[in-house]
Amino acid sequence: MAFLKVKNLKVHFPVKGGVFGRVVDYIKAVDDVSLTLEQGKTYGLVGESGSGKTTTGRAIIGLNEITDGTIHFDGRDMSHAHKVRKDISKDIQMIFQDPYSSLNPRKRVLDIVAEPLRNFEELSKEDEKRRVYELLDQVDLSPESIYKYPHEFSGGQRQRIGIARAIALKPKLIIADEPVSALDVSVQAQVLNFMQDIQKELNLTYLIISHDLGVIRHMCDRVGIMNKGRFVEEGNTEDIFNNPKHIYTKRLVAAIPDINPRKRDEQLMFRQQVKEEYENDYHNYFDENGIPYDLKPFTATHSVALPERG
Repeated sequence: MAFLKVKNLKVHFPVKGGVFGRVVDYIKAVDDVSLTLEQGKTYGLVGESGSGKTTTGRAIIGLNEITDGTIHFDGRDMSHAHKVRKDISKDIQMIFQDPYSSLNPRKRVLDIVAEPLRNFEELSKEDEKRRVYELLDQVDLSPESIYKYPHEFSGGQRQRIGIARAIALKPKLIIADEPVSALDVSVQAQVLNFMQDIQKELNLTYLIISHDLGVIRHMCDRVGIMNKGRFVEEGNTEDIFNNPKHIYTKRLVAAIPDINPRKRDEQLMFRQQVKEEYENDYHNYFDENGIPYDLKPFTATHSVALPERG
């Protein structure tokens, strides 16, 4: 059975107008998204800003109320998780984009990492401190870090503090929203590799939200490509990167820089082909309103949003 199963998820935000502030329209931030995530695996949600990927993650953890659809997590119906969010916080945690703004600058690391423990577990001061020391050791930070403040650490170290806080309650699922986008390129790989090590050690399941396909390819077993609140393509990571079928996915893949000089001409040619296809065949991938079509199976592990063929 799937560890996390999202089916036909919709999150629509009302748009009000007129003198009486009546609802005149809806922003369809997420519109009929389905995904399945197995325990111990990593699923990637990819898309440009405004694609609906972050709203999907926030709906799963209960930060956004859903309009329609269902969310099942570890055998429980979480479709209305926003009403019982505290009850699921032990099992689902988040790692945020900016490790500095997500950490209270006025608090020491001890208080930051211990915060979830204080909310859910009744520990003595000594046991609490011992647990924080253990968590810091798990994320490769020195014991003396416990009395420091966030500004005394590098960006990568601050993200490790955020990870320590996220794993404090031994969650089953972690939703990571752009976990390395605020970090220097030189640090990103270190943090991603560290996240993979922690995943194996604690048998964590990840849902990673990112616009960076390099991050997604490195981390994920399965990928969903989002555009205008819908999936345009969904499949195993190798399906998406080695055999993209939707023009939107092709554009994202074509934009990935290739550091291999032998493949640069090949990449430039691919980019030109994708540019021409996008200009000439846009109507084959989007309806008259520019909305992606429904997903249809391409192979047993790969689905693409294409119109019905008569």
